Amino acid sequence: MPEVIDWREGVIRATRDLTPRVRMIEIDPKGDFVQPSPGSHLNVSVVIRERPDVRSYSIVGPCSDGVYRIAVKLLADSRGGSAYMWSLVPGSRLTHSAPANHFGLALGRPDYLLLAGGIGVTPIFSHALALAEAGARFRVVYACRSRGDLALAQELEASVGDRLDIVLTEEGRRVDIAAAIAGLDPQGEFYVCGPIGMLEAAKRCWGASGRPADRLRFETFGSSGQYPSVPFTVRIPRLGKEIVVPANQTMLEALEASGVEMIFDCLRGECGLCALPILKADGPVDHRDVFLSEAEKTQNAKLCTCVSRVCGGAISVDTADRWHRPAGREGTP
Repeated sequence: MPEVIDWREGVIRATRDLTPRVRMIEIDPKGDFVQPSPGSHLNVSVVIRERPDVRSYSIVGPCSDGVYRIAVKLLADSRGGSAYMWSLVPGSRLTHSAPANHFGLALGRPDYLLLAGGIGVTPIFSHALALAEAGARFRVVYACRSRGDLALAQELEASVGDRLDIVLTEEGRRVDIAAAIAGLDPQGEFYVCGPIGMLEAAKRCWGASGRPADRLRFETFGSSGQYPSVPFTVRIPRLGKEIVVPANQTMLEALEASGVEMIFDCLRGECGLCALPILKADGPVDHRDVFLSEAEKTQNAKLCTCVSRVCGGAISVDTADRWHRPAGREGTP
């Protein structure tokens, strides 16, 4: 069941392209301004195929002028959220939440390592600025495919100087996560935001280091995966259902649209409420969640339907038909 959101009205004040595919959007709230903490995000109401939906975007910077800023990457396999956000122009009205935070920064540690991959730089940017202002010891590693993909790099460098290390694939470099962790104070904290592959690698290296699990903090974005998003088929033998999941729709959305009642909350692959048992999978299962352990993902016993997919073919799952949906009813109970 989705979280209860305190919706507010805002107006797009300005937009600015940070890269050819990343756009900064400034939102002027029409009401009380709530100061975001580092790592905060806004939930925003979007319209996809004429239906309302919700997307979450990290807030960029401290927003000390009373204006919220988010950076939205236009995805080629977007389910429609990023395309909708890119359609907004100055003067457009937008319904948004107050800032919420699932990736907060704990000050007072002796050392910090911040790792960003691609658009994952948005919360890491806010963390870095806060640490610089606090006079903390820290290092930022920002990985991207190419220099043209870098967003906020100049602003970061201006604020943190040589504490920023930019790692570009086009230059033949890769992040050595284990070495970066080895250089962190034993009581330091590690913050990561990026694609699922980066997060899994960070979790493996952190576990191998023997450091306390609660000193690794991370955030993911549900669009990331090991494979491109392609259509696949979901079969539920007990219910006699066969459902096609398009490339731009999640398995959870397709199940809901076909009348299969689901329990869910985070929609980011973090809570595990929407996980279903796998009976059979014809193609590779692309586990895009951070809820299941690496061992559980290897076993392929279940998947989180809000973000995970199958790389083509079909998957058979089981799910209890918990509630009967009356005609015309939408949403969850």
